[in-house]
Amino acid sequence: MLRETFLFLSRRRALRRWMETSPLAARLTRRFIAGQRLEDGIAVARRLYSENILATLDHLGENVASPDEALAARVCIEQALDAIAAAALPATVSIKLTQFGLDISDSLCRANVEAVQQKARSIGSRVEIDMESSEYVDRTLRLIEDLHSANGALRAVLQAYLYRTHDDLRRLAALRIPIRLCKGAYNEPPSVAWPRKSDVNASYARLARILLDEGEDPAFATHDPRMIDLVLEHAARCGRSPATFEFQMLYGVRRDLQSMLVANGFRLRLYVPYGDAWYPYFMRRLAERPANVLFILRNLFRR
Repeated sequence: MLRETFLFLSRRRALRRWMETSPLAARLTRRFIAGQRLEDGIAVARRLYSENILATLDHLGENVASPDEALAARVCIEQALDAIAAAALPATVSIKLTQFGLDISDSLCRANVEAVQQKARSIGSRVEIDMESSEYVDRTLRLIEDLHSANGALRAVLQAYLYRTHDDLRRLAALRIPIRLCKGAYNEPPSVAWPRKSDVNASYARLARILLDEGEDPAFATHDPRMIDLVLEHAARCGRSPATFEFQMLYGVRRDLQSMLVANGFRLRLYVPYGDAWYPYFMRRLAERPANVLFILRNLFRR
């Protein structure tokens, strides 16, 4: 029922207009979204860098319906990379393949991603390819493997709640493809994903240890203090220096943990979304997993 409600609300134009002008919504978006313009994202990335925190910029959008929309998404990311280079920031960009035309054709998507990959490589940056729902995993990983072998400058994202991720992680690690490990936020069926939170946590812990043992420049996307402690303990056990891995978190979430990691000399990168598609993006995230409502509300009033 909640899922259908949020999907219904995501299509209400009047509610969108109200949300985009509401003082309460403005407070929420200031906390979690950099702003509507690229300049807003760059400003946040500059400020974070002054605090010894790295950024990955995410221009909001996904599931485009035409080649022109896919090209427009590519241009936005190319502009973000140009701005990153002009500001001399050690930032990356995060993209979703459906934003680059994966629903239209694999070849169209590949051409768009390859263009931004080559630009990222030319400025010493990287493209972080977000993982979407389970129906896209095979095509996403196939494209990542092909493009990594040709040009590098990519990082794959894997989701710990999928049963298949252990095998995917071992294969990508053997290919020396950098990996960002997250728990996963889509509402997947128990036929493909661990249904219980405790099982997801156990899977994340197992995969994190493998990444530390075998992975190339791994990133651990988590706001869970237990997972952070586990990563730090295993990194010390296997002799990993702080320079060889990083933590990733969402902009505006668990700033207390962010400060702790930076103060102790660990590399931290924040996922910084920007763009005018924030309202449908936000509502769809709630629809995909209604438990995110409590997560957002808890962190709205947490330091």
